[in-house]
Amino acid sequence: MPLIINSIKTPLGTDKEGIIAKALGSVRLKRGDIVSADIHKTSIDARDNRNILLVSSVYVTLSSEKAERELTKKYKNTSYAVRGSLSPEIGTVRKNGRVLVVGYGPAGMFAGLMLARYGYSPLIIERGAAMDKRIAAVKNYANGGQLDSSSNIQFGEGGAGTFSDGKLTCRTGDELCALVTRELVTFGAPEEILHKAKPHIGTDKLREVVKNIRTETERLSGEVRFETALTDITPTPNGIIAALSDGSRVECSAIILAIGHSARDTFEMLAHKDIFMEPKPFSVGVRIEHRQADVDRSLYGAHAGDPILPKGEYQLSYRNNEGRGVYTFCMCPGGYVVPAASEENSTVTNGMSEFARDGENANAAVAVSVTPDDFGKGVLDGVRFQREIERRAFALTGEKAPACSVRGLLEGKAMLSDKITPTYSRGVEAADMHKLFPAFVTDMLKTGIQSFSRKMACFGDGEALLTAPETRTSSPVRITRNESRQSLTFAGLYPCGEGAGYAGGIMSAAVDGIKTALAVMKEQAPSNNA
Repeated sequence: MPLIINSIKTPLGTDKEGIIAKALGSVRLKRGDIVSADIHKTSIDARDNRNILLVSSVYVTLSSEKAERELTKKYKNTSYAVRGSLSPEIGTVRKNGRVLVVGYGPAGMFAGLMLARYGYSPLIIERGAAMDKRIAAVKNYANGGQLDSSSNIQFGEGGAGTFSDGKLTCRTGDELCALVTRELVTFGAPEEILHKAKPHIGTDKLREVVKNIRTETERLSGEVRFETALTDITPTPNGIIAALSDGSRVECSAIILAIGHSARDTFEMLAHKDIFMEPKPFSVGVRIEHRQADVDRSLYGAHAGDPILPKGEYQLSYRNNEGRGVYTFCMCPGGYVVPAASEENSTVTNGMSEFARDGENANAAVAVSVTPDDFGKGVLDGVRFQREIERRAFALTGEKAPACSVRGLLEGKAMLSDKITPTYSRGVEAADMHKLFPAFVTDMLKTGIQSFSRKMACFGDGEALLTAPETRTSSPVRITRNESRQSLTFAGLYPCGEGAGYAGGIMSAAVDGIKTALAVMKEQAPSNNA
């Protein structure tokens, strides 16, 4: 099994052979001692922008497993490579009906693909449209047209992550992250995501990857129905009957509920059915825009503009003495602030960038943590809290988004930036953020931005632009599940992914989808009705 030699620091511009030579030297190996070597991951260490370093890890294969074992025992910077593989345990009980996957974001997409590969012929439904029709609906709304409440940045083929930066960060350390990354490359993602420590696909390339995964799922006898939502579920002695928005009723042996964080009507239906759910913490805030060149200078100093360096990106956080946090989230280098509402008379923002990340501005969410102590202990109180902010934003500025400069936030004034050209395509209007958010949110936004300015100079720029609101950071509920991944109160219902409160991004949602599919496989053989 290949080894990984970690934490190899080299000067900026060191080529592949130089990195490998440094790695081998760190564990006293010579070229003749190894069978093969290659770059595993590479990142940039710009903490000292006067001396920017490459930080790499290197795959190495030795001539024997014994030699590999001895090396890992001797050197702390070595580990075995985690490849990520599946060995499903296939159940023997045959149940009537189909496995139904609800939602075609990363969780539902990978759950459906894995089920199809192992002979389960799942039925996958998605309330939004297929990719090309969805793109048209998103563009129409972004350019000032009518919102399609079923096909938008939140809903449609690929889920909310399709209109994002396509980041593939995964903080769980789960070995299945490697499997997901390889799958994405197989379906058309750039190969460089295999080697970058902070990989991204970009919304433009991710769309084609998603379509390719769907094509393969259908080739394997999975069925994908777009513009079809789940409206009701009823337990029966033999399984579950699912009612769909197209008027059909489907006999299901299991339902994987991968609905995403914005399926509010589904949350309401589940609550009405007394399915156990809990309110959970999430975050609300703004999108902050800087010029990308200012971000680069803050990170790279005199090295800014060096073509070797990637577009600058950051991740910042601060927590006060009471435990409330504020942090940057979904940072989009060279990106755009986009309209992300899914309900009429509401304003929601999000961030997006394409693979090239070549826009003039960078943007990121600056989000403040909120808990049931802030919005209420009722299951759907978090949904109500989000909705109130979104509707208040619409009431403040109509079809445009509320915006102000950082200076405006700090001084409590409705004033825009003279420096930053807003990228929000439906237009922005100056607004006092204190009229939009509760005081504890604006107080933490101010505190957080001031804290971040001590780490990155661009956050000290009073002309940075804030566009609001960012409310869909994660699900406001958790559809609680047991060790078999089924609902605590509804057998055969498998809550999954970000909407169920068990993931927080493309990679973690995809991994959760795979694990949930494996749990279904363990419980049953491919269906008699598949």
